[in-house]
Amino acid sequence: MRNVITVLCLLFVGTFLIGDTQAQQATPKVSADQVSDDTIQLMRQDIRSDRKKIIAANLPLTEAEAVKFWPVYDRYVAEHSKIYDTRYALIKNYAQNYNTLNDAQAKDMADRIFKYQASRIELKKKYFKEFNKQLPAVTVVKFYQLENRLDLLLDLQLASELPPLLARADATK
Repeated sequence: MRNVITVLCLLFVGTFLIGDTQAQQATPKVSADQVSDDTIQLMRQDIRSDRKKIIAANLPLTEAEAVKFWPVYDRYVAEHSKIYDTRYALIKNYAQNYNTLNDAQAKDMADRIFKYQASRIELKKKYFKEFNKQLPAVTVVKFYQLENRLDLLLDLQLASELPPLLARADATK
């Protein structure tokens, strides 16, 4: 099972990396202003679809458990998507203001990031209870392990795409 998860995770990340490499070779860099919300939505839809496939392939569920799990999962993803709207707005804002970000904007952004992270944790706690009404806690924890690993992979991909503030010319200030 561990090998299957590893292979799927590598494929998941590889898809991003290969796609990004090909996009860089085929087209010039696109600024944050040029990235349409439609493009972001399509990308997010693909990610959700891939996540569901990875979870289905790696979360051992009986037929009876699957019938109970997937409707709760779909509700979780719907709420999760709303919270991720905040995250993508933050990323877009950061990318647009990277070169001119001042202290007040940075503080506001940090506050919004902390609120986003808190809402993400609250959602996971809420749905732990919902999943656990349908499935044993051990199965729910296995699901959250998969979720967390996929989140880490996505976070790594996003982090590699965004320039760190340390790269700015005024980073020594």
